Amino acid sequence: MESTATYSEAELVRGLTARDEKVFSHIYDLYSPALFGVIVKTLNDTGAANDVLQEVFLKIWRNADSYDPSKGRLFTWMLNIARNAAIDVLRSKSFKQEQKTSYNTDELYAIKGIITEQPGNEHLGFSKVLEKLTKEQRTLIDLAYYKGCTQEEIARIMDIPLGTVKTRMRNAINQLRTIINTSNI
Repeated sequence: MESTATYSEAELVRGLTARDEKVFSHIYDLYSPALFGVIVKTLNDTGAANDVLQEVFLKIWRNADSYDPSKGRLFTWMLNIARNAAIDVLRSKSFKQEQKTSYNTDELYAIKGIITEQPGNEHLGFSKVLEKLTKEQRTLIDLAYYKGCTQEEIARIMDIPLGTVKTRMRNAINQLRTIINTSNI
């Protein structure tokens, strides 16, 4: 159900920390599509993504007091919770075992420069932001944030030095930060 009320970010934070169910429902309606998109893109499994999304919102509800506005926007905080939860599932032994029965994960990394536009990107609500990055920057973001690869793994996959990965990743994140800060996400 779509909420008709509008709140400022400060009101959302106050309502969340006060455990206001109406505000929490609004937060869910507002942010769940974008968070779900990140989770789906990371896991490539809609069923598991639904479960993780519910866990994410439980964490948001339970840990609302840990949000610090001085460290970033509410959406960024929630996005990190979602991404980390999805990566935790992705790295879990049981999830890996399930995925081995449906496809070989090594095939994902068999081709240098593997990242192309993947299905599910339209769910992110972030696609317009990502389109503003170069292809190389999108590849780095995809490998690091959606596939859960470490910088060392990215260096091996892309066959470039680790220092280059770190520099390019920092540049991509700075570019994303600039784009996000100038838009109303």
